Parts: sequence; structure tokens; C-alpha cells
Amino acid sequence: MPRVRPTWHVHRTLRAFFHDLMHGVLHFEGKIWNTLPLLAWKPGELTRRYIDGERAKFVSPIALFLFSVFLLFALASFSGGFSPVQREAVQAELGRDIARQEAQVTALQKERDERLRSGRSTAALDSRITDLQGETAVMRGMQQGDVRKIAKTEINAPDWLRGPIEKAAKNPDLLFYKLRTNAYKFSWMLIPLSVPFLWLLFPFSRRFRLYDHTVFVTYSLSFITLLLVAAILLGLAGLPQVAGFAALIPPFHMYRQLKGTYGLSRANALLRTVLLVGFSTIALGLFGIVLVGLGLFD
Repeated sequence: MPRVRPTWHVHRTLRAFFHDLMHGVLHFEGKIWNTLPLLAWKPGELTRRYIDGERAKFVSPIALFLFSVFLLFALASFSGGFSPVQREAVQAELGRDIARQEAQVTALQKERDERLRSGRSTAALDSRITDLQGETAVMRGMQQGDVRKIAKTEINAPDWLRGPIEKAAKNPDLLFYKLRTNAYKFSWMLIPLSVPFLWLLFPFSRRFRLYDHTVFVTYSLSFITLLLVAAILLGLAGLPQVAGFAALIPPFHMYRQLKGTYGLSRANALLRTVLLVGFSTIALGLFGIVLVGLGLFD
């Protein structure tokens, strides 16, 4: 019996493969171009329309967040963390800090000599000079790329904590690797860490539910992650000054998203934006504590 050939045309190119990948993972075909412009300029409208059920046109917040996180860490791994321009800026800042520390040590040593000549006690100055010299040595180690010099400082901590800290200090490269890996694997934890703080802006509200806050937080984190991607690309292109302006955008974006999502007045949106910026800092700090804990005790 003769084999019947299919009447449709089968694409067998890499372009078709990546088209299917993008369509299958995020349904990029049409949706992404509806989502990104609104996310960038009218995030409140995007969030409200998605919450109200208009979802066929837009990429879901969790899919967009996972993709943006993947893109961020892939780009960070490709770029090796810092661009050459950023490395030079870090080295220059370390050099200035070292110079300030050394000038302060010199001034304290002169004061110490004067106290010795007058027969006064120099115990407090000796302790301060020793601390500054230790800090300077650590910064010189960082400037030279030898982070292990940090481990020379005696660690005052409980026994259950001293061991992991000393182990991390002996092999900081492994700790940094764990931090980066865990930041990628557990990036989703930023969502449940942030939602309770957003709920505090509308406590016991019957109109706005946890689902609304979760959509808000996830779209907001997606935007900030994509903003970091853009900042890294600008840094790699040799425009670190332009990339620095990215730090000013999130509060403005939060204001627009709050105002549009929850139908707030300008004054209410501004007040809640100030609180949300503070809450976001706390949530990010908690996430950092979780990452450090995982890195130390893993």
C-alpha cells in the first residue's frame, strides 16, 4: 500500500526550530509585543487587564519572570560578572578607599606620637590604628584579586556558625558560585517574600486580593530583571554612566504600576511608592540572608 505523504509543508530549518521554541515556551508570537510596551510604560494597565481576565493577549507574569531571570543569569555568566569598564571603576574606587584609609592611619599615628611625648595613654588609638590597617590589608587583597586575605581576621561567632564561616573564608570562590547558583534557582522566592509587604499597603481590603498582589509583584520583578539585563548590556557597550541611571527607574515604575493597578490618586500612589521602595529593600535583604544561609550551610 503506497505511503500517503502529508499535504502540509514541514519546516526543517533552525529558524523554524527557534520559532517553535519561543512560541511553545512563552507564546511569543504576538503576546510579547503586546506585553513589553505596556510593562515598560503602562504597567498598571497591564497588571489590571491581566487581573481582570484579559490574558489571551499577554505573556503570563510567571512565564515572563522566569524568562527574564534566565536571560539575566545567562548574560551575567557570559559577561563574566563585570565588564572591563566596570572592573576599572571598581579598582579605582578601591584605590581611593585605600588612600583615604592610609591618610587616616598617618594622622592617627601622628596623634599617637604626640600623646606618647606628653605621657598620655595611647590604647584607644593603637586599637583604631590596628583596625584600619587590617581593613586596608583586606582592601588591598580585594584590589589584587586575592579575596582569601579576608580570612585572616579572627571570627567572633557561635560555634555552630564559626565553622561554616571559616570554611567559606578558606574557599570564597565556592561560596560565590553557590550564591550565584542559588540566586538563579531560588529567584522565585522573591515573589512570596514581597507579596506580604504589598498586602500591608492595602490591609484587610476586600477589593484587592492576594492574587492581585501576586500578579503585581511578578510583573514588577520581571520589569526590574529586564532592566538589569539592559544595564548589563549598556555596561558591556562601554556606557556605565548611562547604565547607572537604571537605578532611578524602579521607583517611578512602581508609582505608575500602583496608580494604574489599584486606581489610586497621585498622593496615595506616591505615599505607597515610598513605603513599597522600603519594603522592597527589606524583601531583597531577606532574600540575601536566605542565599547566604544556603551558601554557608549547603
